[in-house]
Amino acid sequence: MPRQEWQQLTFLQRHQAFIRATVLQTRDPARVTLTADSAAAVWGLPRIESWRRTVTLLDPDGRMSVSRYIRPRVAHPAHVVEHDGLRLTSVARTIVELACTGTLDTALAAADYALRLRMCSRQEIEDEVALLSPGIRGRGAAGLVTDLADGASGSPAESLSRLQMFRANLPRPRLQQEFWDDAGLIGFSDFDWDHLIGECDGQSKYNVPEGASPAEAGDIVWQEKQREDRLRRLKPVARWTWTTATSTAALARHLLSFGLRPEPTSTWIDLGRRPEAR
Repeated sequence: MPRQEWQQLTFLQRHQAFIRATVLQTRDPARVTLTADSAAAVWGLPRIESWRRTVTLLDPDGRMSVSRYIRPRVAHPAHVVEHDGLRLTSVARTIVELACTGTLDTALAAADYALRLRMCSRQEIEDEVALLSPGIRGRGAAGLVTDLADGASGSPAESLSRLQMFRANLPRPRLQQEFWDDAGLIGFSDFDWDHLIGECDGQSKYNVPEGASPAEAGDIVWQEKQREDRLRRLKPVARWTWTTATSTAALARHLLSFGLRPEPTSTWIDLGRRPEAR
């Protein structure tokens, strides 16, 4: 690929190009099947950690060998989907594979994203979890992802924050709660509890378009500040950044400073069972 074209690609697009190039170098590109993190990249699912410098291929028979760039994933056969000229596991199976082979952080972010964009259904993820043999590594994590996944989550940062709240046994928040005042609709909060609003800051929060002038960017930030001022008239607002969201302890301390307290018994496990969360 020409250097100038490569430099214009995002990190995800570069990894997708790396995956495609690696598949083309296999003995039979038309028959290999991408799974786990590699299938997730091709599907465009978000990832919390950095992308790996290897490609994961499904190996139901356990006959593949490890190479410099290829990592076989020995697992039961999957329904293969062709997407963008490549063979890969379905979105639902890919999410389950992420839970089995990677972190809960990325698996939940991917599940939230897929449900939000209707790339798969919760039932399809549950069906894939049911195919896992009892006692297999990652089965519990995959089931937990099914329970916690919520298509109302608006970004990977929000998915990660919600997972940290679950780990800290903090009260389960309401997502995308609608708020109004005398002037009309204020907007939707990332998280909401009875006496607190939670907002996870990220670049996408401000929706500053690429190429916006300093004045245009400043106006967008000013509008967000006005929105928050209106919210603060209703109840306190806790804001945090991506850095805080990456730490269970840091986010818990931050929310504790706003009066949120851990619960004696978790109320999270039925989150994915609520009809409105589907």
